[in-house]
Amino acid sequence: MKNLAERFFARLGTEFLAFAKREPVLLAAIFLAAVAAALVRPDKSLYVQAIDFRTLAILFCLMLVIKAFQSQNYLDFAAARLARLCKSRRSLYFLLTFIVFFSSMLVTNDVALLTFVPISILIFKNLGFPCAKLIVLETLAANLGSCATPMGNPQNLYLFSRYGFSAAEFFGLTAKIALPSLFALAALAAFFSKKGPGQIDKIKPEQLQNQRVFVQWNFRTFLYAANFVVCLLTVFRVLDWRIMLAVTLALAVVCDIRLLKKVDYSLLFTFAGFFIFTKTLSTVPAFSDFLSGALKSRLSTYVAGIAASQVISNVPAALLLSAFAQDGAALLLAVNAGGLGTLIASMASVISFKLYSTSDEAKAPNAPNYMAIFTLWNAALLLVLGTLAYLL
Repeated sequence: MKNLAERFFARLGTEFLAFAKREPVLLAAIFLAAVAAALVRPDKSLYVQAIDFRTLAILFCLMLVIKAFQSQNYLDFAAARLARLCKSRRSLYFLLTFIVFFSSMLVTNDVALLTFVPISILIFKNLGFPCAKLIVLETLAANLGSCATPMGNPQNLYLFSRYGFSAAEFFGLTAKIALPSLFALAALAAFFSKKGPGQIDKIKPEQLQNQRVFVQWNFRTFLYAANFVVCLLTVFRVLDWRIMLAVTLALAVVCDIRLLKKVDYSLLFTFAGFFIFTKTLSTVPAFSDFLSGALKSRLSTYVAGIAASQVISNVPAALLLSAFAQDGAALLLAVNAGGLGTLIASMASVISFKLYSTSDEAKAPNAPNYMAIFTLWNAALLLVLGTLAYLL
């Protein structure tokens, strides 16, 4: 009996460690919410009041619709077809970088990377080209492209709702990062794709013919497209979020109920945990007054947003600081620029790193130093684009 109990707890410990490694931000959110609740002991009604159900509902519905489109292979199909138009490694660099940049505006940065990084690794492997620099460039493109729209990443969706930006205000702010980043990414694509000594740059058409992806086209496609429009109308406050939620759930049940299993519920619970944590702290006058005072100016809010993103990632940074920062514009720019820098500044960057680290190239004895390339260019773009976004 004792041995059985020991094996049970050993297995439980192993599974918990695996879960903690897979979902560190979620565990941090739950831990912080529990500690804050235990220390402050707020009224129980605060836990419900703290949660922004509108943001969570929009996030849930967008994730569901994106999973629906993924199930029909639209992004994979587009990438494979476009890749066959490329005649050189340089053209592939530009194509894959900017397809990630623009797709991340609609399907979020992590989905763009989950879709296109494996395709890029496969294409470059078949062509015999090293892909580490391309994956770093795609990661930069995903984080920069996603900052342009409310649905590009979770922190944008939340801050758009939290500070009540109009569409014109929001896009006017994010253009300060998105537009300069187009030139920066083009320059890096040209620099990274320079042909080295003895390298072959030209691509023969038949080398890409095996990149075949079949897309599904049926009545569900039209329903998913209509559902996406409903989500966009809700984001821009044309429709009530409860209508969107009812429509999305109904279509998921009718079209493919299995999609409900594919939603990233850990992200939703992470948001809920940070909502409770920040709301609980805001009821402590001393702490609330300190942070509100520290984040009073535009510069302090901007610096704090970037600095916090480097340590705890930009989504938690947005959730934490928004409870005390009055300057929503500065915070929006800060957490978007702050997605550059360290590997954990954006969870999307962790995704592409994990995808690359499992590739044959990464396992080779003479593999490029991915982390060195990533850190160098992320730090450089954070300095340049972060400064431009503040000054513009």
